[in-house]
Amino acid sequence: MFKNNFLWGGATAANQFEGGYNLGGRGLATSDTKTNGSMNKKRKHSFLDSNGKIVYLHGSEKIPQAYQSVIDEKMYYPSHRAVDFYHRYEDDIALLAQMGFKCFRMSISWTRIYPRGNESSPNQAGLDFYDHIFDECLKYGIEPIVTLNHFDMPIYLADHQNGWLNRQTVEYFIQYCKTVFKYYRGKVKYWMTFNEINLLRGYDTLGVHEMTPARYYQALHHIFVASAKAVILGHKIDSNNQIGMMLANILTYSKTCNPRDVALELDVSRKLKYFYSDVQCRGYYPSYIVNSLKQQGITINSLEDDDNLLKNGCVDYIGFSYYNSGVVTTRKDAEMTLGNGIKMAANPYLKESEWKWPIDPIGLRISLNLLWDRYQKPLFIVENGLGANDQIAEDGKIHDEYRIDYLREHIIEMKKAVDEDGVELIGYTPWGCIDLVSAGTGEMKKRYGFIYVDMDDNGKGTLKRSCKESFYWYQKVIKSNGESLS
Repeated sequence: MFKNNFLWGGATAANQFEGGYNLGGRGLATSDTKTNGSMNKKRKHSFLDSNGKIVYLHGSEKIPQAYQSVIDEKMYYPSHRAVDFYHRYEDDIALLAQMGFKCFRMSISWTRIYPRGNESSPNQAGLDFYDHIFDECLKYGIEPIVTLNHFDMPIYLADHQNGWLNRQTVEYFIQYCKTVFKYYRGKVKYWMTFNEINLLRGYDTLGVHEMTPARYYQALHHIFVASAKAVILGHKIDSNNQIGMMLANILTYSKTCNPRDVALELDVSRKLKYFYSDVQCRGYYPSYIVNSLKQQGITINSLEDDDNLLKNGCVDYIGFSYYNSGVVTTRKDAEMTLGNGIKMAANPYLKESEWKWPIDPIGLRISLNLLWDRYQKPLFIVENGLGANDQIAEDGKIHDEYRIDYLREHIIEMKKAVDEDGVELIGYTPWGCIDLVSAGTGEMKKRYGFIYVDMDDNGKGTLKRSCKESFYWYQKVIKSNGESLS
């Protein structure tokens, strides 16, 4: 049975949900130059080249440092309005309260607090905006769960100092953290530093224009240091703060019992996820990564105190996303599939979503046990859910029983991990509790929410909110503390 204070809720991110990209003194973020796309069409960023011509490049492509981000008025950028939480937060939070939410995971947009990222003082309008949101949540007894950095950064820092490749970005980030830790002291207790830290890549999230393995690991080191410093600072400002990491937990299976497959799975699971959680939970670089960097001829430039910072800045809990598992094999002719941006071999024992993500509820229980056994730190499932092309039926309702089935099966396995295995679990916040823009594809039709938003892939629609069948089902789940799942 879940504890009485178990945190049931839902999760969102500012650049997919908030909108108001140029309002209230907010500055441009890397997400704001990212166009829409689809399952078969990659999202791209718009830049001005050295000749003043607008070019569109995918975030993982090499982008010349001379290029500058630009917004093309002819293109659609989903983050600009998103689903307009900026203007609708009171009504949206009231709907979350109606469902019975105990918590709401959201992110603060860095550029709403420091528009360019390097100002000496914060933007008061931005501070006030989130203050109002937190007050609205607390009015209903909803605990804010706040991600400090969710897949973007100030464009100014990206274009003018190569983002996280520059050590100075650490200090700008810590200035931002210090501001929000102090301003929201007593209102926000649960924080996470970087969303899905193991999926940060390229211009989108690192602000690095021309990426190489050496540059990636250098930028990542700065992020590890920034996270550790944020944990130390957050505890100093308020000893009640609980500051966690956030991992994209993609469970990996060996395709066969061939020792070569098993050895490959070990290597993949370490480098895909455990490296990141090892550093943030144990406070040092694991030997398998130290040796790998040596073999690649990569040397990380660090400061004398960095080792102490990592050691003293370990997180209090592990927040993680779980959508799917994947299969690892040495066979070159294996059928492949895609889940959460990671290509792996297909699993014949599992069904897949419309977007070809394997559906593996038992894998959630396995993941909870693996993380608990490895770290013995409290766990928090901060993303889980089914992206589906929901349709309004002739009766005007959204019958998303497939989402109810998905969530029910995952909660059943979650309960087993708690009741039978003794895993310490803080809470559960399914992704996109109100429909929002997909981070991977920029689509709107890939919906996760309990609440439908009237908007299409091109941003057209009334933005009217409607409760799906899953809304009322999750309402019963929360009210019964996970006992009523029918």
